[in-house]
Amino acid sequence: MNGRRVTVTDIARGCGVSRATVSLVLRGSPLPAATTRAKVEAELKKQGYVYNRAAANLRQRRSSSVALVVNDLSNPFFADFAAGVDEALGAAGYVTLLGSTGESPERQQRVLASLMEHDPAGIILSPAEGSDGVSLGQVLGVHLPVLVFNREPSHVRWSASHWDYLALDNRRGAGLATRHLLERGHRRIAFFGGHAESSSCRDRRRGYAEAMRAAGIEPEPGWLVETAPTRLDAAGRTASLFTSRHAPTAAVCYNDAVALGLMLGLGARGIVAGRDFAVTGFDDIPEAAVSTPALTTLATDPRARGRQAAERILERARRPDIGAVRGIAPVRLIIRASSEATIA
Repeated sequence: MNGRRVTVTDIARGCGVSRATVSLVLRGSPLPAATTRAKVEAELKKQGYVYNRAAANLRQRRSSSVALVVNDLSNPFFADFAAGVDEALGAAGYVTLLGSTGESPERQQRVLASLMEHDPAGIILSPAEGSDGVSLGQVLGVHLPVLVFNREPSHVRWSASHWDYLALDNRRGAGLATRHLLERGHRRIAFFGGHAESSSCRDRRRGYAEAMRAAGIEPEPGWLVETAPTRLDAAGRTASLFTSRHAPTAAVCYNDAVALGLMLGLGARGIVAGRDFAVTGFDDIPEAAVSTPALTTLATDPRARGRQAAERILERARRPDIGAVRGIAPVRLIIRASSEATIA
């Protein structure tokens, strides 16, 4: 090589792969196929490439970008969360690389692999439903700072993980909403929306069930209704609440989008939310306060959560030796007109 240092570009050209693939092999990612890995390793040996770990770390610390990947950018909650991330990153001189997965684990893998080619200083990830920690680890490797937000991928041993985790207080929040409805006299209360295999939905269902059982009520199977966490699917599934003679008189909804969809579905059946049926949400998106009726919900301050996530990932990028942490962000019950319906 005429006395000059061998580069990643030289290796990529020598074995006919991309620079990103060579970088993945050097980082120890299991993502490249075994045959590709062997070809790259042979070329590294042939050209006498020396991996300069200090230089690699220095490049990582000097990266001017952080990647943010969310599961549903159409949800106003994540728009606010992304704005908070971008505010904190911008104040620190970084730019945000944004990706959205549309709740598809397969698309999530492709989005993350593409973003990794930009060598971000870290990644903030709100996982798609059904995300697998092993598959995520194959893309992300073991050196990059990663913060997982509010959903836990399966097959992750958090005690041994190098990933940070920041969640909302899902269990307590759903319990607060359920107790509020119990205090209004409701006994037949549904948990409406979300998918049970999602960790955030599972935690919210748990808080709901605990509050119900503390009041001496065992939730009936028909009161647990799964929907996609969207307004449209929630509206379409409203009829499932009224298929038995023990139909609920109130619902704790998985999130605000679901709650707003449920209120639309109730209206289509001639049922007025807040007068005939009590509804609560979760997130306190801007529309919650101005909907008709205004939505009782759990305030989570997504913009502040975005800033919190960005500040943590920047700290990990500056100090890669510090350990990962798990954080739970508080929520507050905001009482509005949608839960005014009472049972005498």
